[in-house]
Amino acid sequence: MRDYLRSKLVRIGLILLVVGSAPLWGIILAARLGLWPDPDPNPIGPGLLFVVTFWPAVMLIGVGVARVRYQRRHPPPGPGST
Repeated sequence: MRDYLRSKLVRIGLILLVVGSAPLWGIILAARLGLWPDPDPNPIGPGLLFVVTFWPAVMLIGVGVARVRYQRRHPPPGPGST
């Protein structure tokens, strides 16, 4: 697991996923708890932000995981190898 979190692509994907979905989930949670003025909100802006950031984040995480797995199976040659 730590190898995956060391990957820059995985970290960027996770950050993008959190930043893109947090506003929408925050509004949904606030409406559910009764803290939002509208009990049935229609958050267009946060919904669009989620749509635009979700798939790029999933792709970045997928590519990062694939690269880590490839590097595990094919380690770089050490010194003195031919």
